[in-house]
Amino acid sequence: MSDSNSKPKREHKPGVRPDLPIRSFVVRAGRMGTGQVRALAELSPRYVLPFQQTALDVSGVFGRIAPVVLEIGFGMGGATAQIAQTLPDIDFLACEVHPPGVGSLLQLIDEQGIANIRILQHDAVEVLTHMIAPASLAGVHVFFPDPWHKTRHNKRRLIQAPFVRKLVEHLAPGGYLHCATDWQPYAEQMLEVLGGEPLLCNTAEGYAPKPSYRPLTKFESRGIKLGHGVWDLVFKRVPE
Repeated sequence: MSDSNSKPKREHKPGVRPDLPIRSFVVRAGRMGTGQVRALAELSPRYVLPFQQTALDVSGVFGRIAPVVLEIGFGMGGATAQIAQTLPDIDFLACEVHPPGVGSLLQLIDEQGIANIRILQHDAVEVLTHMIAPASLAGVHVFFPDPWHKTRHNKRRLIQAPFVRKLVEHLAPGGYLHCATDWQPYAEQMLEVLGGEPLLCNTAEGYAPKPSYRPLTKFESRGIKLGHGVWDLVFKRVPE
């Protein structure tokens, strides 16, 4: 929320006002455990890439040539770690500005010996603009961005046409954009926005079956048991 009396909170969303730059997050404070603090201090030099104004040498970073997937907003990193282990032949660039989440994923990388993740603790919009070459990504993951439930806040949602166009510009032809949400009104908006992008085509008739690589989170599993829905959308970039 943006009310002056509310605490700032982190979101994976850009504003869409034409007079403001697109941003993929709002920073909020969060407590950090000692393990997360230690991971940030000791592991960041190895796994957290500094922001730069020039294109990233991805093959140099990972030491190999492989498809690259960008994840925007990985939360505490549990699903990211699982996906990277499930898909070892893909390299993952994971964007998150929330320090506890970065510390948590660093712990998982270290404990589980995960070699195909690098973290960008920076605004994903600036990362896309400066560090990712056009038409270079094999995929983009945006899982459970904040739905901004109140109607007057819907404009703060991440999946809006200007941001989707920016994502598409960095997808290689045939590359995919996979979004997931547990809020039906947001799922409907996602379907409308993604369906309205001329360089994307839906891989399903409406919502997609959950791809096998995306694990169920504990929160998601609890929601399903309570009868809550989860909607996956998987679109691919078509040649221009």
